[in-house]
Amino acid sequence: MIFNRLATNAVAGALRAAGSSRGCLFSTTASSQAKVAVLGAAGGIGQPLSLLCKLSPEISELSCYDIVGTPGVAADLSHIPTHSSVTGSLPSPVSFPMRGNMGLEETLVGADVVVIPAGVPRKPGMTRDDLFNTNAGIVKTLVEGCANNPVNSTVPIAAEVLKKAGKYNPKKLFGVTTLDVCRANTFVANSMGLDPKDVDVTVIGGHAGITILPLFSRVNGAKFSDAELEALTVRTQFGGDEVVAAKAGAGSATLSMAYAGYIFTENLLKAIRGEPIVQCAFVESGLTDASFFASPVKIGKDGVEEILPLGNLSPYEKMWFDKMMPELKSQIQKGVAFANA
Repeated sequence: MIFNRLATNAVAGALRAAGSSRGCLFSTTASSQAKVAVLGAAGGIGQPLSLLCKLSPEISELSCYDIVGTPGVAADLSHIPTHSSVTGSLPSPVSFPMRGNMGLEETLVGADVVVIPAGVPRKPGMTRDDLFNTNAGIVKTLVEGCANNPVNSTVPIAAEVLKKAGKYNPKKLFGVTTLDVCRANTFVANSMGLDPKDVDVTVIGGHAGITILPLFSRVNGAKFSDAELEALTVRTQFGGDEVVAAKAGAGSATLSMAYAGYIFTENLLKAIRGEPIVQCAFVESGLTDASFFASPVKIGKDGVEEILPLGNLSPYEKMWFDKMMPELKSQIQKGVAFANA
């Protein structure tokens, strides 16, 4: 999940914005000097994501936060010879009569983009829904920190938390579904003998199982048999299960998710600088009767500029669309209910 800031005051509480899946938020200030905060930086996704951010020419300051190990992660990253500085913070309670978490506040102050890869991984036999209560609580706590200084269910949680704080801006809350696009591109390229860089599959819906809908009918020059189309669609939807099984209890997708989060973050920073960006994201949307939906979105300096039309779906895609919508809406409502409980 990714957020971006709405104010530039360099004080605690300056961060005024936030962001299915994992997500992001980004800033209104166009500048080559960009600060990125990674919340959950010591985890299996957070560490490689932080590494990629440290290597990015778009980032001048990398601020890492987690409940354990962050100073060590930051020290390790600081030895990499790039122009960006790096800090690592742990939870640090503020003593009475003040309340809060100074470690989190220090991480967030002045951030242009906040990336939240925090959460526990899936294990064999677990569904994404099995992780809901744990990961929902983590996201809620971190977004509360963002609101004080936004996936299918966690982005709606972030939105509700921000609404309660009076700081919700739907243009600046993104659920990162880029991994679904990366997987679809890779699987199509491998099946057709193409360079993955030449493949760009639009993926709509959500970021869990059957809510993931790759639109392979729009891949230029591609022709698939019915069996190939079914295999590619299901593999894209359940690619995460492939990794969980292969890791045999040692975790879920981390490196590919870190790469996807990094690509999304870099694109947001380019948008902040004024470069027009179009990428798939899970955002508040009016394209369907689901309040949040993943689809191609045009992003500019102030966040979402346009949610692009969905266009026509093939009969096969329409079948999956009709099948996924009840599940997607149910997952969204689950997040809203959790945030308001």
